[in-house]
Amino acid sequence: MKTIKGPAIFLAQFAGDAAPFNSLAGIAGWAAGHGYKGVQLPSWDARLFDLACAAESTGYCDEVRGTLRDAGVELTELSTHLQGQLVAVHPAYDTAFDGFAAPEVRGNPAARREWAVNQLLLAAKASRNLGLKAHVTFSGALAWPFVYPWPQRPAGLVETAFDELARRWTPILNAFDEAGVDVCYEIHPGEDLHDGITYEMFLERVNNHARCNILYDPSHFLLQQLDYLQFIDIYHPRIRMFHAKDAEFNPSGRQGVYSGFQPWLNRAGRFRSLGDGQVDFGGIFSRLTQYGFDGWAVLEWECCIKDSEQGAKEGAAFISSHIIQVAGRAFDDFAASGVDQAANRKLLGLAR
Repeated sequence: MKTIKGPAIFLAQFAGDAAPFNSLAGIAGWAAGHGYKGVQLPSWDARLFDLACAAESTGYCDEVRGTLRDAGVELTELSTHLQGQLVAVHPAYDTAFDGFAAPEVRGNPAARREWAVNQLLLAAKASRNLGLKAHVTFSGALAWPFVYPWPQRPAGLVETAFDELARRWTPILNAFDEAGVDVCYEIHPGEDLHDGITYEMFLERVNNHARCNILYDPSHFLLQQLDYLQFIDIYHPRIRMFHAKDAEFNPSGRQGVYSGFQPWLNRAGRFRSLGDGQVDFGGIFSRLTQYGFDGWAVLEWECCIKDSEQGAKEGAAFISSHIIQVAGRAFDDFAASGVDQAANRKLLGLAR
């Protein structure tokens, strides 16, 4: 067993154009002030981080780590959620996802995908230069429009989609392997990797690649009505990252999992600030600790009710209160009888 590191915070939802959220030093100091010990950086936000520079310059990486160290936090991981999404985009989503890409490749799906793949390759090098061991991203999606189809899916459609997804990701996984960094896919609706079965389908197609791993976020599983505790039991060898995010699911006679196209505030399933939802974090922290999860508990704040500042402040204390300090001795050591091997054989009736 190992004690989970934390609390840490994913900065994507907090970065902004006003101080202290518009610079790495400012936002790191803000996070430390709330009690966070680590920060997870969105690699696409130029206000905080230069991905290309980090991939090319160890000096720049030293500056980043120094800035964080001076603020009192450390870097947990980099994120390429937006770029990973663009590795595989179904044409139905071309316009919606174009805004994730650099301006010069928008409107050109092939160029956009090439740009996204290059971003992931830069992230592998940057993670290595920063001394990181894990990286979070999205898988992208080719089959998602057919997740609940009418008319029925043609035979072989899903298999073809996952074959292509694996073909696109295998060179990226190999690059991360060369860098000594795990790729942790956030298992997430909207991605082809959105539950355990789809992760297994992908893992098989990338030949059980050692770098093909999981970011665990229970909020997405609760909203799917998936057993998120059993998920840990099944996949714990592959869980290398953890987003602590809460959610609630309150179905009614009018709406359920699909929530009737309602805005977040009116959905049956909603993301909430830590402690305000239904996720059993006591069970999660216990299981992850039991299985020796060797990573950070990272707050990802997304709540349709509570202000982000309050959510961040409360989130640090919530995570800290759930981190289990691993026991250094067995609880019943006080009753140890101190018998030796000869005594053990006697107790078993084996002594002569």
